[in-house]
Amino acid sequence: MRLTMQLSLFKGSVPAASNFYYLEHFRLAMEWLRSHYADLLSQRERSFIDNFSHVPRPSQALLVRLVMRKGPLFRATKVNYPEIGDIAAALAPLAERGWIDDQPKLSVKELAALLRHAELMDVFPHLPRRAGTREALELLRPRFTESRTFQQWCPALPDTVYHLLVEQLCTHLRVLFFGSFRQQWSEFVLVDLGLLQYEKVQLSRHCRPFESRQDIESFYALYACARALEAEEPLHSVAEWLPPTRLRSEWLESRRARLLFEIGRRYERSGAHAAALSLYRQSRHPEARVRAVRILEIQGRWRQAYATARRALSRSPTDLEAQRLPRALRRLERRLGLPCAARERLAQPPRLELAAPQLRPGESIERVACSLLTTRSAPAFCVENALITSLFGLLCWEAIFAPVRGAFFHAFQSGPKDFFSPHFVRRRQSIFARCLESLESGAYGEIIRHNLRTKRSVQSPLVAWGALSMELIELALAYIPARHLRLYFERLLANPARNRSGLPDLVQFWTDDARYQLIEVKAPGDRLQDNQRRWLDFCLQRQLPIAVCQVRWSGAADVCPMPLSIQNSQPGGSPIT
Repeated sequence: MRLTMQLSLFKGSVPAASNFYYLEHFRLAMEWLRSHYADLLSQRERSFIDNFSHVPRPSQALLVRLVMRKGPLFRATKVNYPEIGDIAAALAPLAERGWIDDQPKLSVKELAALLRHAELMDVFPHLPRRAGTREALELLRPRFTESRTFQQWCPALPDTVYHLLVEQLCTHLRVLFFGSFRQQWSEFVLVDLGLLQYEKVQLSRHCRPFESRQDIESFYALYACARALEAEEPLHSVAEWLPPTRLRSEWLESRRARLLFEIGRRYERSGAHAAALSLYRQSRHPEARVRAVRILEIQGRWRQAYATARRALSRSPTDLEAQRLPRALRRLERRLGLPCAARERLAQPPRLELAAPQLRPGESIERVACSLLTTRSAPAFCVENALITSLFGLLCWEAIFAPVRGAFFHAFQSGPKDFFSPHFVRRRQSIFARCLESLESGAYGEIIRHNLRTKRSVQSPLVAWGALSMELIELALAYIPARHLRLYFERLLANPARNRSGLPDLVQFWTDDARYQLIEVKAPGDRLQDNQRRWLDFCLQRQLPIAVCQVRWSGAADVCPMPLSIQNSQPGGSPIT
């Protein structure tokens, strides 16, 4: 059975003028979960979804309103929604089901978070009047250790407090629905308003992110770990949330690997090298083996570091590893007294010098350089990682959004879930090949223009809509040869997720000579980053036109661009004059 997973299932289902739009969105999500995960939901989750539809509409609306707010504690006087009406009446069925507590016991810390400063001073008149809330809380904590209801704390205040008891449950259902830690219920509203657009992908019913309850539990554990890391909780506590063994689900394992790496980095920065090394060895993050070698080197375990680096280089190293591990090996060879391998001499790009006045607040060096380099017959554009990746994303739109199993789970995805997977390209190999064939046939320009028109503003992991203009696209199609585009695209295909960064800041077109050049801009004292160096090396090896523009500060009148050296320029490229 096929299911067309279109945004129309959500957008348009709720009348634009409906005061209960948020409730209808929530209902749609609950029905989606019921139909797709009936066999995997826990008893508590299933019971909540089933019972939610049986409480009165005002009660449903009140619960959703509170779920969408920052909680879980709310003062009754702050809960007022005209479309719901009598809040107390709407709350009663929720309290009966144990979803909301209207008489919760509050610690003094929770109370302080709910009161305004003036109210806190009135409730505790012995506090110094100039004490801030934090200082007041430090004075109150030792004295008031027991929890009380709001009325017991504040008998003079005509108010009460509601405690949302299903906040964590609803959070779990949200991340289960979106398959994401970051997406919120507001996604529905943003789509309704047209502020977010997602590609329509046709999928079968069996396409879902989780195949077992263990997958869901692992996902919740990863979510808890990410939240704890964000809140800067003790690292040993954060690590305890992580599933201890490798996960069967590829996309969940990639998240686990990333969290292992992030926790390891924080341990490393704090000097806890043994703990960092242990986590790096468990992680399959692309940089984990590089950091593990570095830790061994710091610890003076040079032979082990040397063996680890050699082993990593012999086992399909990533571009990052192929760049950084040889540096480590040269250091280790000197430490161990081993013959040092000859250092590969990298080609140097043409270097350009640009004199520019000191930046004013809010100015970027890239935009200043772009403005100074632009002439009527040689316009320059700030593009950084936007142009080449966007051209690739527009040409290969069909491949990126192909209905591959395990890639799309719901209607609110900006890209496939396996985008960061090493198998991303392999699973779509024939489609990518067909897209790139258009570079040979000459049809690529029309494909790019068509997708530029019809997909405008649709979310994509590769297309930077805000940086694109028709002028820029037409110049690129006119002056960047198809054989050059193929080379750029092939490097992106090697690792789309990582190689989409590090591209030069500017592109300049010479309309009289039908030429172009990519330009990396560096302010005084700036150095090339590793991912930028990798793109530079790639372009130099294939004689693609690229240059590094070194900016130096000068007086406002001395702004003429001057080539420093052009002896390394390649055919097809040109120094700026």
